[in-house]
Amino acid sequence: MAEVVIVPDREAAGALVAAEIASLIRRRPDAVLGLATGSTPLPVYEALPAALAGVDVSQVRGFALDEYVGLDPAHPESYRSVIRREVIDPLGLDPERIRVPDGSMNGIEHHGDDYDAAIAEAGGVDLQILGIGTDGHIGFNEPGSSFASRTRVKTLTQQTREDNARFFDSIDDVPLHTITQGLGTILEARHLVLLAFGAGKAEAVAGAVEGPVTSSLPGSAIQLHPHVTVVIDEAAAARLGGADYYRYAFAHKPEWQGL
Repeated sequence: MAEVVIVPDREAAGALVAAEIASLIRRRPDAVLGLATGSTPLPVYEALPAALAGVDVSQVRGFALDEYVGLDPAHPESYRSVIRREVIDPLGLDPERIRVPDGSMNGIEHHGDDYDAAIAEAGGVDLQILGIGTDGHIGFNEPGSSFASRTRVKTLTQQTREDNARFFDSIDDVPLHTITQGLGTILEARHLVLLAFGAGKAEAVAGAVEGPVTSSLPGSAIQLHPHVTVVIDEAAAARLGGADYYRYAFAHKPEWQGL
């Protein structure tokens, strides 16, 4: 089962995960990070500069989860721009070592295979940061996605477009398609760290952690992975039947195990 860590707030979650990432990079200077976008991972990215103080990050590599199809890479809400703004520049990473799926229409039918090949060539992802949508999607793997799926083009649901409209002038500006790492690609990472905050994510979190493994809730795929850490606040934990045990287990976890 996934390890569930219930923290007081986003800031505590960010500090906890940032410390784990810093520990990973100290052990492996060329660590490969899986980088999510959106508001959920921001507390981690905001805590990382302090956690990485004095740590050489020049060899760190990274792969973003997804990108909008057909959106100008220079657009401020392209995930290439977001990763540059929120991760690469603040942390001083080498931009040549950080990859984002190619969402350009030219050759789009091959971009997914090329991205998976690049991840494999890098030796795979060491730690993959994930958020979860209100409908249970991770990456842009909408309900119904195959657990064996690879990086590919997906059509966004209306709900996901509405959720993401806050980043654009209007929902009409939210692209209809994305290129996203598939569930099968995500599950190949050595450590999955899923974050969720707020009451709006409580149902999706409970389904992902304690519900049946089903393509109707793509986040439930984490139950198939041997090393998953779910870091959530009290509001997102509200529907978990095992919340008391999760608190007890984390409070008594050997320190040497890390996350």
